[in-house]
Amino acid sequence: MTKAEAILVRDRIFIGGEWVAPQSGGIEDSIDPATGRVWARVAFGGAADIDRAVAAARAALSGPWGEMTALERGALLRRLADLYQAHSGEMAALESRDSGRAIRESRADIASHHQWYRWFASLAETKGGSTIPIDDNVHAFTTQVPVGVVGAITPWNVPMMTTTWKLAPALAAGCTVVLKPAEQTPVTALELARLIEAAGFPPGVVNVVPGYGHDAGAALVAHPDVDKVAFTGEGRTAQTILANGAGNLKRFSFELGGKAPHIIFADADIEQAVNAATNSAWALCGQSCALGSRVLVERPVYDAVVGAFAERAARVRVGMPDDDATHMGPQAHREQLEKTLDYIAIGQREGARLVAGGHRMTSGSLADGFFVEPTVFADVSNQMRIAREEIFGPVAALIPFDGEEEAIAIANDSDFGLAAGLWTRDIGRAHRVSRRIAAGMVWVNTYRYIRWSTPYGGFKSSGWGRENGAEALDQYLETRTTVIGTTGRFADAYS
Repeated sequence: MTKAEAILVRDRIFIGGEWVAPQSGGIEDSIDPATGRVWARVAFGGAADIDRAVAAARAALSGPWGEMTALERGALLRRLADLYQAHSGEMAALESRDSGRAIRESRADIASHHQWYRWFASLAETKGGSTIPIDDNVHAFTTQVPVGVVGAITPWNVPMMTTTWKLAPALAAGCTVVLKPAEQTPVTALELARLIEAAGFPPGVVNVVPGYGHDAGAALVAHPDVDKVAFTGEGRTAQTILANGAGNLKRFSFELGGKAPHIIFADADIEQAVNAATNSAWALCGQSCALGSRVLVERPVYDAVVGAFAERAARVRVGMPDDDATHMGPQAHREQLEKTLDYIAIGQREGARLVAGGHRMTSGSLADGFFVEPTVFADVSNQMRIAREEIFGPVAALIPFDGEEEAIAIANDSDFGLAAGLWTRDIGRAHRVSRRIAAGMVWVNTYRYIRWSTPYGGFKSSGWGRENGAEALDQYLETRTTVIGTTGRFADAYS
């Protein structure tokens, strides 16, 4: 931000179809991670505002929204998709500024988000219940109804993507939503509210309340009139959410952390495997749960892969997020920068060999931002903390292995189970290994290929439930079974 640029001000939150001042929060600074300076001032709500938002969402279920057919909801979703597509460039620029994500990444990602709204609209229009054959005396069938009011809590690394993954199926199912974006990246959620308003959704269907997790987030999770919480973030926060939100036995879905193994067998196309593995280690500045931060390499090609990683690290252009030439921007906030640097120091103390990077970048225009070099550790043991704990920074840990069995054992020796990747030319090995990996998504000879129709979610500590795909829509629906007697008779049990 130059001296001539004005600070962006968003001093209203979106509740019940209106832009209102927060009752119990205030105006907070949003920090540009590329400069360390304030770039926006945003209204934050508190518990009283969550109460208002939940009441508006509950009322909307009993209003026009609750009476709409799936076709009518689908028309609104497609209108929102059209607006989203038309404004995707603006949304990408805001996300890049708010989170530090390189504009080339945010632009490519956000340009596809409209497809989620279109696909889920079509899915909901064609999804129905089932008829259950029992006998001639009854007619039994199922219908599916919205869960109700959804509290959606999104993270700071990819705020628009994770919002889309929750909002599209929730609205397609007929739910109403109170969205609480991460306090570090609140701006794009408010811009999305403008598009929702312009699309003509009834008041209260979507409400957006930025705020702190300990205030607005805690109130949303514990609210007795919230039927479901959908959360993306870290496991410790999910445990707190689960404890605080259990009062009314609400539904939960969690997309949590990962420490994905990216397995490269000696028979793989090594150049393509390295292309994918380096991208998956450093995309989003390493700030994604699905990135392949544990790179398992079969020993015959291990040295070559280590050398290729070091060479690629030297080619990564780290710079200002709004520059189209930038490959990797800063960490999203100061605390994450400090955490990443701490883990780099831990890796060195543990005895891993630092092959590339390892330092904060402070030269020239990067001086005040939260920039870290793309970092490569070789000769890592899977028992080291840098192999077991989620760093959420651009740090790749390269681990050698001998043969399929050891690769599978190392890959599965983790508390996490979100994603995995493997590279091999042997189709039999691809099937053998992929079906034994304890992860919710396994990519073979590709990586991070995620679409609206592909279910995404984790095993073990990586979460509950699925986002995307038909499974995601089911997360926002309840099944009702109706049994109708066809004879008109019921025996007197007490005669």
